[in-house]
Amino acid sequence: MTHRGHGSDSEDGRAARGRAAPDAVGVADGGRRRFLGAAGGVAAIAVTGLPPLAVVGATPARAAEQTSEEAHLAFRKHAYVVRSTAADADFAVEVAPHPVNGDEQKYPNLIGSDTRGLPHNERGEVDRAAFDAALMAYASGDPADFEAIPLGGKRKQLNPIGSLAVNLTGCVGPQFAVPPAPTLDGATRASEAVELYCQALLRDVPLSELTNDTRNKDVLAAVDELNKLAAFNGPRRDGNVTPETLFRGTALYVDAADPSGRTGRYVTPPGTLQGPYISQFLLKDAPYGSQLIPARIRTAAAGTDFLTGYDEWLAIQNGNPPARPTSFDPTPRYIATGRDLAEYVHNNPAAFWSAALLLGVGPDKANAEYGGFGIPFSKSNPYVKSKTQTGGYGTFGLPYAQGLLPLTASLAIRVAYWQKFYVHRALRPEAYGGLIHHRIASKVDAYPVHDDVLNSAALARSVGKFGSHLLSHVYPEGAPIHSTYPGGAAQIAASNVTILKALFDEDAVIPNPVQPDPKDPTKLIPYQGEPLTVGGELNKLAWNYGIGRDWAGIHWRSDFSASLALGEAVAISVLRNERQTYREPFGKFTFTRFDGTKAEV
Repeated sequence: MTHRGHGSDSEDGRAARGRAAPDAVGVADGGRRRFLGAAGGVAAIAVTGLPPLAVVGATPARAAEQTSEEAHLAFRKHAYVVRSTAADADFAVEVAPHPVNGDEQKYPNLIGSDTRGLPHNERGEVDRAAFDAALMAYASGDPADFEAIPLGGKRKQLNPIGSLAVNLTGCVGPQFAVPPAPTLDGATRASEAVELYCQALLRDVPLSELTNDTRNKDVLAAVDELNKLAAFNGPRRDGNVTPETLFRGTALYVDAADPSGRTGRYVTPPGTLQGPYISQFLLKDAPYGSQLIPARIRTAAAGTDFLTGYDEWLAIQNGNPPARPTSFDPTPRYIATGRDLAEYVHNNPAAFWSAALLLGVGPDKANAEYGGFGIPFSKSNPYVKSKTQTGGYGTFGLPYAQGLLPLTASLAIRVAYWQKFYVHRALRPEAYGGLIHHRIASKVDAYPVHDDVLNSAALARSVGKFGSHLLSHVYPEGAPIHSTYPGGAAQIAASNVTILKALFDEDAVIPNPVQPDPKDPTKLIPYQGEPLTVGGELNKLAWNYGIGRDWAGIHWRSDFSASLALGEAVAISVLRNERQTYREPFGKFTFTRFDGTKAEV
């Protein structure tokens, strides 16, 4: 990475700069700062030596003496120093370690790597020359090399060059870390596959059945089987998977104690084992001025599953479009099943925009349906105690929060896709299901699938229900054409939720919580239980968004878990830059990370 100087060495430039050249950044600070995913980024760096924007201590008469030209120049210099200081701070964050699981090197036929969209043989193994062409493009970053990648069908790779775009806010992909993805032949990957087969069997079971008093035999069977898998990393209570912890969220951080970056630690985000499975932010219509963003959704009809036939599966691996469409339920309803959640997160819903509206809009006594939760801003918001001003589009208001969400989402996706294309290239669950099919149905003993999934009761029940060993999917096209690890949707979720936790009071209690009526999911009924906090329900929203893709069959638990920590780190990087821009008296952002520790930015 090459870092150029700050432009012209004019007198204005030298006066505005007044600090070490980029190559010396960090030396004067006592050494460069090292970024690890677990740490979430470097501390905020104070912007010192800024030129005043107006005459210090001015009276009205004295202020009038300062010409518009002088004032504008001062503002220009101020902007320059802030931008340059933020760039220097970001540049000081070293490149993180990027260990891989070794599957790409271990298997010459690339059965452990994501190869979908390229040409494959009848067994589903990729054409090596096509994969090598893709590797050449990843190595060079040359747009012409990407145009030379042979495709197996009509579907194209999803935005690989986009992750090489330079972020003008926050750090870039190589400065962020995630642990390596689970290995193809390992017990961890097998345990994740067992969980996916369980989810496929339970897609149309109401989520209200995931309670400790459930009598649903398939729920109890999933709990029993996952409890027997020592490598399973899902949440537990008192050391056990229970119906109430089943298919709930986890976050995966790089262990800061391991400088190699190879060791990860799973945590259960605070508040996410409390209350209904679905976050309150997905169960209330969001007021949007004179309109509403409805919480009821169009969902796929029960039993609408794909990729369980081998010819259909192989066509999708080659990148061909689906041969048949989804069948939809004609009646909109609240998210009440795993299939509903999968369909909700299929095509970029307004989840986080809606969450911001629900947080920032107060109750409407005259028209309750047009009101939000009315959650206070964070106590650090400088306008909370102001007698004469309020925040708005520019800074610290609800519109400002809404503006940060899509910006942060785009930057977060660049980081996630950089990991997908340029580092990990781990295989999708649909490809793993193909290995299981060939290992059992075609007797291909060379495919190293772990016994924990080959011998699983969930796999046997799935064969009985769907007629093959392939993993059934909710989406007819399967997964997007890029690697599974880390999860892109979960990356957006984590980054946006982190922004909202930083700007609003995460300790506030959600008023009047609800849940879908188990007897009629077109209606809501009150939830009566322990209080649900804003922070806990935002954490829940993040993993709801990520694990919805698992319910669809296109991601692994490790995918969304790693992205919660990674997306959080990206958002912290953005907040660190934003903090330098404010003119208001502002101390720092303070909020709770997904691992329960306090972040101060």
